[in-house]
Amino acid sequence: MTNITGDQALVKKINTSIILDTIRQHAPVSRAKVSTLTGLNKATVSNLVQELCTNHLVQEIGPGESSGGRKPQLLLFNGQAGYAVGVELRVKQLTAVLTDLEGRILAEDETPIEQHDVDSVTELMIRMTKEMMRQAPPSPYGIIGIGVGVPGMVDGDGTILFAPNLGWEMVPLQHRLEEELGLPVTIDNEANAGAQGELRFGAGQHVRHLLYISAGSGIGSGIIINGELYKGARGYAGESGHMSINADGIECTCGNRGCWELYASEKSYEHRASLPSSKTPELIRHADEGHPEAIRQFEELGRYLGVGITNLVNGFNPQSVIIGGPLSDARAWLEPTLRQVVAKRTLPYHRELMEIRFAQLGSRSTMIGAAYSAISQFLSPVRVSMPVH
Repeated sequence: MTNITGDQALVKKINTSIILDTIRQHAPVSRAKVSTLTGLNKATVSNLVQELCTNHLVQEIGPGESSGGRKPQLLLFNGQAGYAVGVELRVKQLTAVLTDLEGRILAEDETPIEQHDVDSVTELMIRMTKEMMRQAPPSPYGIIGIGVGVPGMVDGDGTILFAPNLGWEMVPLQHRLEEELGLPVTIDNEANAGAQGELRFGAGQHVRHLLYISAGSGIGSGIIINGELYKGARGYAGESGHMSINADGIECTCGNRGCWELYASEKSYEHRASLPSSKTPELIRHADEGHPEAIRQFEELGRYLGVGITNLVNGFNPQSVIIGGPLSDARAWLEPTLRQVVAKRTLPYHRELMEIRFAQLGSRSTMIGAAYSAISQFLSPVRVSMPVH
């Protein structure tokens, strides 16, 4: 990401980014409409749109309706100008998608993770990413970058500081992948990536205050405040799976006791010997077939999810809570008990107008959100920073 001072070049880059984003959101749209929507004068819009067309990011698709005089040429964002790879590292599997610049999936793949050491997983990730890259159609920009969502805390340099469910600490994953692949790589917590996926392309579109709950092998949350991802003072916000919901509860690998994810994620299976399976897809199949123990487990997970969500809603007062991750596929059995708990326990003013939804992108939210991070770095590479006096 380029960091430049407040000169004319910066103004031009910011205006170009605003115009491109407006065309992406409102296409098909005329230059005059872009001028109205952005508040930029028509000459500026016309010049910068011409540059965007020359650079293959915007295309004209012919005339629209006239409001008197010459018919305006309508503009489209060219989503096929390049492609991105989005990868999600889970505890038991690695999944990846190839998307265009508008988040549309062209290919996807998944593979189980047999060995959890850093070298084995990194090698697997590189192989899978290269396979995705090979499937990209020809385009002006080719593969513009790779985004990765991981189940742990990540710093600004793409180093995984701590991923308790993988047993990883201080892994410079971004550096390793960029060296091997020769492309820009963005690394983020998987719940943050999932929140971005739902905000940009899924159930969170047009929502300004959003909590995304990723429930699978653990639990994480992505927090959107006023349309922007909230990461906290040092970038580690959202480790809600490790908030304690039982002060004297089960011991967790993080060093705490009674962590939410021990009761409301796939980790809870470890404490239920009577379950017909320890894998969510198989448990869903058993529940679908009416197996009482599988149904009971999902209902209990729903209750515990509701308890944690109540705490977060009372703390953040969001417009919307979106539940994603592998467990969102068990919605049919989770949802009733989850909603009952939230309705009963949440403070009434927080509950008013707040909606609970399940991820529109399903278990793909994180991969698509990770791809979006790479796309946004490519399309808007400017960070505006004010000097500190």
